[in-house]
Amino acid sequence: MESPLFAFPLASAVLFVIIDLTLWQWVDARHLRWKMLVRLVLFALFSASLMDGGLSPLFPVPEGFTPARHTLATLLAIVWWLFGARTLTALAVVILEPRIGGKGHLLQDLMGALFFLIAVVGAAAYILDIPVKGLLATSGAVAIILGLAVQSTLGDVFSGIVLNATKPFRVDDVICVDDIEGKVIEIDWRSTYLLTSAGSMVVIPNAMAAKTRIVNLTRPGHFYAVTLTIELPVRLRPSLVLDSLEKALQGCRELLAKPKGGAVVKNSGLRSVEYEVTGYVKSRDRRGAVRNQLYDLIYRQLAASEPLRQEQLLSKPSSRQSAVLNSVGALRMLNDEARGGLENFMHLKSFAVGTVVLHQGVVPDALMIVESGVMTVAVERPEGWCEVGRMGPGEVMGETGFIDHTPTLARFTAMSECMVYCIARADLDPWLDEHSEIRGALAGLARYRAQARATMLQQYKPADQVQSGFLHWLRRRVSRVEPPQ
Repeated sequence: MESPLFAFPLASAVLFVIIDLTLWQWVDARHLRWKMLVRLVLFALFSASLMDGGLSPLFPVPEGFTPARHTLATLLAIVWWLFGARTLTALAVVILEPRIGGKGHLLQDLMGALFFLIAVVGAAAYILDIPVKGLLATSGAVAIILGLAVQSTLGDVFSGIVLNATKPFRVDDVICVDDIEGKVIEIDWRSTYLLTSAGSMVVIPNAMAAKTRIVNLTRPGHFYAVTLTIELPVRLRPSLVLDSLEKALQGCRELLAKPKGGAVVKNSGLRSVEYEVTGYVKSRDRRGAVRNQLYDLIYRQLAASEPLRQEQLLSKPSSRQSAVLNSVGALRMLNDEARGGLENFMHLKSFAVGTVVLHQGVVPDALMIVESGVMTVAVERPEGWCEVGRMGPGEVMGETGFIDHTPTLARFTAMSECMVYCIARADLDPWLDEHSEIRGALAGLARYRAQARATMLQQYKPADQVQSGFLHWLRRRVSRVEPPQ
């Protein structure tokens, strides 16, 4: 018994084509594999309908058909070739999707163009019975003429093919091409489109991108460089400047320990020396903030270095202690008379690398001001010591001993060779009674550090483990049983 589906084979073939076009347009693209499976089934049914109607895509339409039926059969035979090319293109997309991630459209377009070119030639040769050799010869001559006319465009197209094959960058990568930095948002037949940090669109021809140097800032993605250029007077000794720059790198907690950053002399002139400072961060989005922090740390370390300090003392008569007091934000409100009185109580101490300057849990008996060097601040946790911050020139330690006589909340250790001014509590207490505003400033500093410590420890708080399994379910069920009254 003949199936009702093939009672009218040509009409059934038209119906299958309409169903395929409708489903492909309306079904969600997330179900690409199911769409591909349905298309293969519809293509098989479409082919079976043509065969049942006495048609073969490899032979011309039989002469016995009526003119209307002959025209419809010819169109359906041509559609079979185009339908097959479209099915092969979609199948190639499904196969290549895990590799290209759905973002490499150029390779898909080239494969689709090749499949459709074969389909057009096949339909012309088998269905329309056109001499293919003459057609290919004519199309070859036309291709040569067009190739000469659009030589630059073809260069961009083939360069795009090379870029898609070698994949030096992909969509969503941040690259630098010819000193232009931006995020790749699209790669088409001719050009690569970059979105810069200023929000502008940069269109780079593929031929240019293939010939120039490409720096991919996204891959390998383990770390990102932060580079600064500092220009200083030539009279400053380079070894002392490099030491200050290294201390500034140590003082920036966000910089990675591996790979280790460094500072080098980049260029030297008659009046100035140019230094390059390089560090590495984990997140590309933090480069700007770390760069600003490094500039501030470099300024403070250079200001605390011996050459600049001597230069400042020669240009403006003042003591070494006064320069340190001016660098402390909580003490800048002092007038010259009060500063002179406080300088008499300041005693300079030196601490080697690794020396604990102030232990955790100890009531400080002196106020300490860092003149030079880097201090690391750590708190004790069950799993060990955890670093919560770093300190540089002009920062204060031990303020809790003068506010409410409470012990310190952290341990302060010299990360580099440090010079620290100490003011004993016995000398400072009477002086603070006369300057209550300084005591209030130290109290505000203590509150700020306590809040910062609490916030930092909250980030390291381990997440509660969710218990699962049969025993946990059994305990929960037993705990819900109420005891008898």
